Amino acid sequence: MQNRILLGIFCLCVGVAVFSLQDALIKDISGAYPVTEAIAIRAIVAMPILLAVVHLDTGVGAIFAESIGFLTVRALIMFGAYGTYYLALPALPLADAVALFFTTPLFILLLAGPYLGERVSWKSLVSVAAGMIGVVIMLRPGASVFEWAGLLSLFSAALYALSQLMARKVSVTVTAPVMTFYQNGVYLAGALLIAGLFMALGIEHAAHPSLEFLVRPWTWPTTIDFLKMAACGVIASAGMLLLSQAYRLAPANSVATFEYTGIIWSPLWGLLFFAEVPQSTTVIGAALIVGAGLFALNAGRRKERGAAFAASDPA
Repeated sequence: MQNRILLGIFCLCVGVAVFSLQDALIKDISGAYPVTEAIAIRAIVAMPILLAVVHLDTGVGAIFAESIGFLTVRALIMFGAYGTYYLALPALPLADAVALFFTTPLFILLLAGPYLGERVSWKSLVSVAAGMIGVVIMLRPGASVFEWAGLLSLFSAALYALSQLMARKVSVTVTAPVMTFYQNGVYLAGALLIAGLFMALGIEHAAHPSLEFLVRPWTWPTTIDFLKMAACGVIASAGMLLLSQAYRLAPANSVATFEYTGIIWSPLWGLLFFAEVPQSTTVIGAALIVGAGLFALNAGRRKERGAAFAASDPA
């Protein structure tokens, strides 16, 4: 059992590291191509890989699940989550964008009450408050250096949190590869639809780098840039497989904490590829966000253990 947990932790850490490369690649091409083109190429490359994974996992017939409508709605929310996150990358240092996205556990705490009917303890609310203080330190609202693109990363975290809560409702009957396959299909359709809409409206330029990344017209990529965008499809598929395997090998409460190893990679890629040196406010804010998130995860583990103990009590 201990070996399975260690292997699960290893798979999760490698999966998080692999996923982090996608952020650096997207940021790298964000000055020359639109986000819709990057998402479309990523989705096209990932499609056959994910189809093969579904076939090996449960059979292709699992795609035609009874929860098609629910899975499509969840995939649309995921499309919004990743779309807004990608839009934040051209305007923010990589470390800032990733740290703000790591508020996801805090949003899960806030949304679990109204969505799942779960009771949120005062300790959990304190962790949310501490995390939000970290957000304020990083965003510095009112300061001359305030960058509203940070709100895109926060909005992305909120949407991602909602999608994770939705996944809980169908996780018993729908596998992770099937959910990911639906997400990938919606990513492709959504990217093509949005690109077509801006083309029809004749909108091709914007002053802010995030908006420019959204409305910029498609252009034929160079071989190197195409390979970067295509690599995102391979990375996303490999990362999904590693994370799925991690949660199969070990209990979620044993490995979930290690998702925060992503906070190590983002400043490293930012420094190596974009010469970005994290500011003191980034370090302090990220520490508060990560600390609050870890506290929230630990509180969730204690709650699950308490519920399991109560269920096993013969009284």
